[in-house]
Amino acid sequence: MDFDYQRVIDWADDHIVNRPGTVLAAFLLVTAVFAVGLGNVQTAAGTEQFTQDIPAENALQAINQQFGSHFGPDTGSTQLIQRDANVLSKHGLLRMLRVQQRIEEHPGLRVASTSSAASIVARTLDPNATTRSEQIDAVERATPGQIDAAVRTAADRNPEFVNLLSNDFNRKAASASATIGVVSHDIPTGLSTGAGTGGSSPLTPIQEQIQFLVATSGGDITVFGSGIISAEFSNVILDTMLIVVPAAVFFIILFLVIAYRDLVDLLIGVVALAMAIVWTFGFMGLAGIAFNQILIAVPPLMLAVGIDYGIHTINRYREERVEGYGIDEGMRRTTDQLLVAFFIVTMTTVVGFLANVTSALAPIRDFGVVAAIGITFTFLIFGVFVPAAKVFVDRSRDRFPIPTFSQEPMGAEGSRLGSVLQVGVIIGERAPAIFLVLVLLVSAGAGAYATGVDTSFTQEDFLPPAHTPAYLKSLPEPFRPHDYSVVGTLNYLEAHFDVVQGDTVTLYVQGDMERADALESIHRAGRDPPASFIENGRQAQSTSIISVIQSRAQADPQFARLVARNDRNGNGIPDQHLGEIYDALENSPASAQAANYLTDDRRAAKVVYQVKPDASQREITTDAQTVTDRYRLQATATGNTVVFQAIADLILNSAIQSLALAILGTVIFLVLVFWLIEGRPSLGVANTIPILVTVATIAGTIRLAGISFNAFTATILAITIGLGIDYSVHVVHRFADEYHEYEAMEAIRRTVQGTGGALTGSMLTTVFGIGVLMLALFPAIGQFGLLTALSIFYSYVASLVVAPSVLILWARFEERFSPTPSTTPAS
Repeated sequence: MDFDYQRVIDWADDHIVNRPGTVLAAFLLVTAVFAVGLGNVQTAAGTEQFTQDIPAENALQAINQQFGSHFGPDTGSTQLIQRDANVLSKHGLLRMLRVQQRIEEHPGLRVASTSSAASIVARTLDPNATTRSEQIDAVERATPGQIDAAVRTAADRNPEFVNLLSNDFNRKAASASATIGVVSHDIPTGLSTGAGTGGSSPLTPIQEQIQFLVATSGGDITVFGSGIISAEFSNVILDTMLIVVPAAVFFIILFLVIAYRDLVDLLIGVVALAMAIVWTFGFMGLAGIAFNQILIAVPPLMLAVGIDYGIHTINRYREERVEGYGIDEGMRRTTDQLLVAFFIVTMTTVVGFLANVTSALAPIRDFGVVAAIGITFTFLIFGVFVPAAKVFVDRSRDRFPIPTFSQEPMGAEGSRLGSVLQVGVIIGERAPAIFLVLVLLVSAGAGAYATGVDTSFTQEDFLPPAHTPAYLKSLPEPFRPHDYSVVGTLNYLEAHFDVVQGDTVTLYVQGDMERADALESIHRAGRDPPASFIENGRQAQSTSIISVIQSRAQADPQFARLVARNDRNGNGIPDQHLGEIYDALENSPASAQAANYLTDDRRAAKVVYQVKPDASQREITTDAQTVTDRYRLQATATGNTVVFQAIADLILNSAIQSLALAILGTVIFLVLVFWLIEGRPSLGVANTIPILVTVATIAGTIRLAGISFNAFTATILAITIGLGIDYSVHVVHRFADEYHEYEAMEAIRRTVQGTGGALTGSMLTTVFGIGVLMLALFPAIGQFGLLTALSIFYSYVASLVVAPSVLILWARFEERFSPTPSTTPAS
């Protein structure tokens, strides 16, 4: 099938060669328009953006909206983590009480209440000490012996007191090395109550002000909460960009100097790269797309593709000039070949990126859209603007003293690089079939091995490590990153507090909770719990409205008699007249505690199960579903662990789905485009073989390196197709061009010699340009940078080593079955 695409190319050639000044002015005008959008770019950080529309997350939000809060990392509270030799000494208790007092007296902190182990001890010393000043006086008056006795009494009477202390608490010595105080805030409506933490929070300025108050009062108290986490989510994006972008620019300019070896050509390439970034980010601002952590990868990806296009343009133009063609004819011959190749590369790259729009996770969808738009902009800038700028400059050299340095193409015949690049040609000439079979077998093995790759989604993926590497801390301002504490604090809490060591699973139970069997159903569901649940006897360790009823029965004999009258089987769980039981609870001191587990309309309940700290996210989620299935009423398992595992499952599904769509879309497009422009659809199939080898290899590498699919690395397979196809398309399209004039071996030789040098320069620049993502402050982006750099390198090797054998075998097949000669040998 013949398609007259040449008319479009000729129209572009005419403007590039005959009107370069007009082209440059038009592109600069568009750049100015997009620059307006730069000021509108917003940031969205954290895990909250990944949790939208997930059933377990919806259940968790419903729970947090309908039930009272309990101790834990509540989005409406601030934790005060005190560390000392003994936080229960007189000095330690007074330190915490005075900090609580300062916080309560500050009018802008929206304090609803504060609580701590210190205030419990003070009230134990003096039950009438209700104000903070009275509690401070009670501790100041007490002797060390009295304080120790009060600590032991509080530990015996109040379970919450022990929960607020580190797990090295010693009752006999009345000592502990750490404690947690809790500040509850009256916060604005609309604050997220789900599993994820966002990049902005009404608590951020409040908790930053508390940090200042605590720091100016002396002692070792760490302020922690969702506002601090949100601030770090936002700061890490800015700090990462300040480190990664300059490093990428440095390596890019370094390799562009090596590739171009000409100052003017270097400036053209750098300006074009800057324009591509401005267009893309300006588009985001105008379209209202927020910049999230995954989008940190977009600028390096665009730089990678832009560098590739730029090197190919300049290198091919130099080849034509060396052959003796002038400026106009040389650029026409360059764009005739490269605009088609760039279009094919751009469309296949866009297919690879747009495959991510099928993801159930909004940030991954945004990544696919923004990356596809950015690559399209890059194609226009490097396919039209750069050739026009090159023509404009070369013509100006005749009139002005513009310095000219080396204009030799890379990988020229006789050079060392040219000799190395012939390895794939030699293999293809001697044993293409055997070599290709071996490659495909190894690739199949790598793909099979990759099926065991793990998936994960954790808050730590989005946060910097506990200790910033020394080489980053030694950077000068403004590149030196902030001091980050969240991961270190989380690690400390997990190591020193039993209350946060193990996770919990929450079941949201919906139905008529006054049904006679409602509580019995909850009780039976926890019998003989699965392996990841903590067991107490044969019952799962849990907290629910049943716990409140049993606790109240122990403290109130009259209520205990009411429960006994309505417990027909004598197991301590009432199974009739439940409305009467609930009414009695509401009229007792336990009413506030009951509200934590039963809604006012008695149509929903909350059951919190303790799970083992060493259980995996997947084990906990699977076991939670097992318990959920035991409920007679409608029940939904939720909690941070369950929500994050649901996201991890979506990530894996998205990776598989986007990979399948990217492969299918790429194959269809390549078959169609080579049918239209060459009349040989089978070339499109041949084009995909090197990239399939690359995808299988990078997938095996992911598992071999012990890297999980997470929110960032899940996109790598589709990206590998999107970026990696670039290399094989350039080789195959150049081969198709040469094959019109030369026999197959000579055509592949000329292809590798001419295109291989540009591919090498592009590969080196891209690998280092994207590899700088390994300097990112959070590990997931570093892993993404490593895998992307490896996928580029694998694609380069496959294109220059595997593709020659594929094309030689294709040519043999074509020549055997084609009814007409396919080539005209050169004279």
